[in-house]
Amino acid sequence: MNYPSQMEPEKIYRQKRKQSEGKEGIQMDPLFISFKVYSLASSRQAYIEACMKWRCLFLRVSNVTVRKRLAIALAIGIVVFFIIDIRLGIVQFYLGDKLTGLAKDSWSRNIPFEAKRGEILDRNGVELATNISAPTVYVIPRQIENPGETAEQLASILDMTKEKAYQWLTKQAMSVRIPEGRKISHEKAKEIKALGIKGVYIAEDSKRHYPFGEYLSHVLGFTGSDNQGLMGIELSYDKELSGEKGFVKFYSDAKGKRLENMADDYKPPVDGDNLKLTIDSKIQTIVERELDNAEATYDPDGIIAIAMDPNTGEILAMSSRPTFDPANFQNVPSEVYNRNLPVWSIYEPGSTFKIITLAAALEEGKVDLQKEHFYDSGHVEVSGSTLHCWKSGGHGDQTFLEVVENSCNPGFVELGNRLGKDKLFKYINDFGFGQKTGIDLTGEGKGIMFNMDRVGPVEQATTAFGQGVAVTPIQQVTAVSAAVNGGTLYTPYIAKELVNPKMGKC
Repeated sequence: MNYPSQMEPEKIYRQKRKQSEGKEGIQMDPLFISFKVYSLASSRQAYIEACMKWRCLFLRVSNVTVRKRLAIALAIGIVVFFIIDIRLGIVQFYLGDKLTGLAKDSWSRNIPFEAKRGEILDRNGVELATNISAPTVYVIPRQIENPGETAEQLASILDMTKEKAYQWLTKQAMSVRIPEGRKISHEKAKEIKALGIKGVYIAEDSKRHYPFGEYLSHVLGFTGSDNQGLMGIELSYDKELSGEKGFVKFYSDAKGKRLENMADDYKPPVDGDNLKLTIDSKIQTIVERELDNAEATYDPDGIIAIAMDPNTGEILAMSSRPTFDPANFQNVPSEVYNRNLPVWSIYEPGSTFKIITLAAALEEGKVDLQKEHFYDSGHVEVSGSTLHCWKSGGHGDQTFLEVVENSCNPGFVELGNRLGKDKLFKYINDFGFGQKTGIDLTGEGKGIMFNMDRVGPVEQATTAFGQGVAVTPIQQVTAVSAAVNGGTLYTPYIAKELVNPKMGKC
């Protein structure tokens, strides 16, 4: 029998691999190859030699596979290490401060320090609204070692019941501001500090002070218990006046026990800006005095006074009656302090409105005050309605200058007719009536004007001498100022400038 002893293991392997391509179930394991080699070997020696060659081939193939796998594993390891390294870098250098801050926040407790609210000054620097120190009591309930004894001690100083104090001291909260301990006197604050009770703190606070009492009250307005503006200038410029709160931050564990090895952090409050007004306290004092005299003499339902610089729109004085003390606003009905009459109330302007009709007629060239005459019989007929002059029997023959001097109603009806409905009401609108002036005070009204579709001859006639319409006092003052300053309608304003208390002007 002729054995193919020359057959090499590589050839057998290649044949078997070719047969296995695209087929399932054909074995490629070494035992099968070994059997095939044995069956084709010419002798035992040839079989041994063939097996040795096959073993070297198999080991060579296995080593290649292992190297590939090691390379893949190394590449994956490098990628994973690179990702972890990047993540550690992000945490260390980018998120480090943030995470540290979050950790500190979870351990920290804040005792707030209120910012000093900005002062309100007149145009010459006279203080109209300022602050006085008034400390506030805070407690950290978890730091209170003996709530019963502490409650008794605080109750005697803060004029509250022991039971009420105990409720605040045992409240489930990180920190508690005791309502009865808000804005207390310095004497009471010293008494509490002298007790040396752990968990009881005194925070710096202040309350608003109005040195002139009822003076300029509706303009200044007032603040609430948290020093927030609630009305008037205090509300309009609350953000600028408020500043930013500060605090003392200390660190404690989950049970509220203070961490002695960590230093406290202190962030100082940023005081609010001072606000300088256009108000002149000298003029304001005269206005307040005269309103007091008028109220005492005539006992009216209300009085209003405004002084404005016609060439700038600056309000130099503003007041009204009834009035109130801003520091004790809660002692008067809300309708007293909620209504700043000079900017809120409306009234029929009457003869003061004739200035607008006259200005429009002069601007349009509809009258010559010196040369033209008008006869006033005491009344005028308009579309079947009789409109009377304030003087019984009228003023008779007069120049239009005398019509103005005598405030003659029929004479102004004539001026309104010469202007016509559209022109007359255009000027009324241009002088700012029927719309807000834009003054920097809250609660401004718009007044009441006729709807143009409903203006007939009678409405036109009565409007020409100031009846049938309603305006606000600030509208009237602003419009008259425009009539006498050459025709410029300024926006009235109270706030002149903001002043940084440390650096001067903002």
